[in-house]
Amino acid sequence: MTQVSDSLTAAVIETMQRTPDPRLRQIMVSLATHLHAFVRETRLSEEEFREAAAILNEMGKLTSDSHNEMVLMAGSLGVSALVCLLNNGENGATETSQNLLGPFWRMHAPRVENGGSLVRSPVGGPPMEVNLTFMDAAGRPVAGAEVDVWHCSGDGLYENQDPAQADHNLRGKFTSDAEGRVWFSSVKPIGYPIPTDGVVGRLLKAQGRHAYRPAHVHVLAFKLGYKTLITQIYAADDPSLASDPQFGVTPATTGRFVRHDGPAPRYSLDHRLVLEPGEAKLPKPPIK
Repeated sequence: MTQVSDSLTAAVIETMQRTPDPRLRQIMVSLATHLHAFVRETRLSEEEFREAAAILNEMGKLTSDSHNEMVLMAGSLGVSALVCLLNNGENGATETSQNLLGPFWRMHAPRVENGGSLVRSPVGGPPMEVNLTFMDAAGRPVAGAEVDVWHCSGDGLYENQDPAQADHNLRGKFTSDAEGRVWFSSVKPIGYPIPTDGVVGRLLKAQGRHAYRPAHVHVLAFKLGYKTLITQIYAADDPSLASDPQFGVTPATTGRFVRHDGPAPRYSLDHRLVLEPGEAKLPKPPIK
């Protein structure tokens, strides 16, 4: 015997199936199907539903020019990482250099020549030399790529978070040479906590999860004929590597930050990144 609730779900799905745009129709039919199945499986109570609606409203109110609670939640549920993996590396079949954009990319980073420094004002952290090589899927160097690099300081803060840092500190735009290389000096970043003063923070606490992302360097490479590479290179020795609260770490995005001892210890990072064929377009900057 058909239950009233089954009739409701059937009516909703039938309505979604009348959506004119094919892709929107596919998304809405699947969304309605899985949402109704979720409510049935969890036997969601009316009180829980009202609380869930309030949480979504709260996440919207927490979003500003410098913070996006909804994106933070998507990362904390592994959705951002899953979308990235399914849209790259032969649609999720193989390893990919693609990764999460993060919340701190800025447009119009200052131009830096290869061999230059990203440091524009003193910050914590030991010196670091970085060598990046950009290749295509066949292993050929990608020359002439416009490469944005940004990362936090050795104190765990990006320049837009820290009034003591100069504008665009630890940020720069490079061009890959004939061998596909970009190289520069900076300071070694450390891991830092994602914001925990909102909904995501309460979720992590309720689940007994920590908030610390492993230390990483952000890279964005743009060249016509290639899908824009957006990635993060994570420090292989970071204690949070296996428990990243944003689920971003993969073998292809894990790099060795090698320590060189001496009177003044320093680090070096050599990493190879692969650009996949596709459309070159820049994302919308998450901050102004």
